[in-house]
Order: sequence, then structure tokens, then C-alpha cells
Amino acid sequence: MTVHTTEWTMTSDITPESAYRDIEGTDIWRLSWLPNRSLTRAQAQAGMELDELLSDPHGVHDRMIQARADTYADQLGILREHAVILLAKRMAARLSHDQRAKGDTAPPGPGPRTRRLRTHSIEPPFVHG
Repeated sequence: MTVHTTEWTMTSDITPESAYRDIEGTDIWRLSWLPNRSLTRAQAQAGMELDELLSDPHGVHDRMIQARADTYADQLGILREHAVILLAKRMAARLSHDQRAKGDTAPPGPGPRTRRLRTHSIEPPFVHG
């Protein structure tokens, strides 16, 4: 896991999210997954590190990784759980966009559940009369 940084951007080798410097001549940064929040460079770095930690499925049950994630989230002023939700929404939006770009209008996942119609009818018993 590596966050690649330049004077203007931060990118990751494992996640599509990024950080970018907002306005020339200032130290305001924004995260792609937290775009409405003005951040310092250190906070943007923490956000990228947090994203990388949360993107690694091996860290789900590792208490040390979760503690680091909590520290990074705290630097952003959010809870780790909130970051997970925001990143999951971004992932879902990307998947939905990719599906539409391929011409597939169905949402990802199993199709809608439908009731199975009976192919035969039940007739009342024959009565002799």
C-alpha cells in the first residue's frame, strides 16, 4: 500500500480515490470521497491512508489496523464507521456508473424477486350427479 504524493495530488496504488490541492497558492486540499470538506495536506494524507486501510479486506479483524484507521478518521473529524459508509457509497456509485456506461441498465446483484406463477390450475373434484 502506497500513497503517491505530488505538490498537487495524492493517489493510491490500491484504491481509485484521490486527494487534490484545491486552489493555487493555498494549502486547501480535498478528498474525492469527502469533497465538501476543506482539509490540510496532513488531513488529506490521513484520508488517503484511511481509505487504503479500509480497502484492505485483511484488516477487517486486525485490531491494530482498526486502531490506526480510528486515528486517521479522528484527524478528519469523523468516525471510522462513517468513512466506511462514505467509501462504500462511492464504490456503489462507481459500479452503477460502470454498468450504465456498458449499456446494462440493471443494477448490480441479483435481479428482482418475482412470484412464480403456477403453470397449472387446480380443479375441483369431479362430482357425479
